Amino acid sequence: MDVERFRPAAERCLAGARMGGLVLAAAAGDDAPQSLALGADAAGAALAANTLFITASITKLATALAVLRLADLGALGLDAALAAHLPDAAAAQPGVTLRRILSHSAGLPVDVRAERAPYRIGLGWPQLAAACLAEPPVAAPGSVVQYGNVGYGLAAVIVERLSGMPFAAALQDLVLGPLGVEGYLGDEPPRAPALLADIRGSNPPELAPFNSAFYRSLALPWACLVTTAEGALALVRAFAGRPAGFLSPATLADARRSQTDGLPGGAAPPLWYAACPWGVGPDIRGAKQPHWAPPNAAPESFGHAGASGCIAWHDPASDTSYAIMGTRTATNGWLLRHATTLGDALIEGRART
Repeated sequence: MDVERFRPAAERCLAGARMGGLVLAAAAGDDAPQSLALGADAAGAALAANTLFITASITKLATALAVLRLADLGALGLDAALAAHLPDAAAAQPGVTLRRILSHSAGLPVDVRAERAPYRIGLGWPQLAAACLAEPPVAAPGSVVQYGNVGYGLAAVIVERLSGMPFAAALQDLVLGPLGVEGYLGDEPPRAPALLADIRGSNPPELAPFNSAFYRSLALPWACLVTTAEGALALVRAFAGRPAGFLSPATLADARRSQTDGLPGGAAPPLWYAACPWGVGPDIRGAKQPHWAPPNAAPESFGHAGASGCIAWHDPASDTSYAIMGTRTATNGWLLRHATTLGDALIEGRART
């Protein structure tokens, strides 16, 4: 795919979002990815194809891939009770499985309680992991899709116990290394990530979500992966079977199939749906409206968005994958209004070709 053809569409997205810059990475079929970098970050630093971004919830794709790799190795079963792997977890109750956890349908809370892991200097992944283990379900498994973070924290703890490594090291070994992704979880990267605009809240700069070294040091398995646009693209393409052999065909088909047919849910209004399809890791387009996916994407298309202002998506009908990494958080809704239009252009351009 010649991404230069989509420069006008990318420029319109940039202007509509009222942000300083973005990096687009895209690939069609088995073609090598191409990247297009426009503008600068919130500090005025020019963007390049290899600019690093914090990917927020796109991190969940990487965490799910780590679990799926262990499933392919026979180290775990998606339908085994959580108690088989984490008997000490408050969530280890009947009906709670990894399949439910990774499809946000295990009845878990959105996040850990603030008092279990106060957001201040000294907080780290070990304390957050313990907080995840202490959180009980708040709804019956299989009753609702409640998008959240606790389940992915529990999944990371399982990966740690099975691999005998800290989650960040296991992620490198199971996912990032084999996919050839430059990625950092918990370790400060060798070059500064893009500084993001529109960080809201009352935290001082040294504690700012996404932008601070403190936040990145938390190594959250649901939010803290730092990588490039092509790195984010590689994560969603892994669910599309590229490279071949990274996951078995049976595991791939399972991961892309909705695990939540008929269940209502989502994140929070307006992203709350009468039917909320979700795979073993990826968000599935279905008939969700409004949604991060382009309107012309197939119902079976899948991927993930991140609150830091990014999306990685794959449309199987056109065999198009793309990642858009912006320099403004998603708070003002630009991912829903403008990134979808750029995604439309990419899918339509591929279809015409």
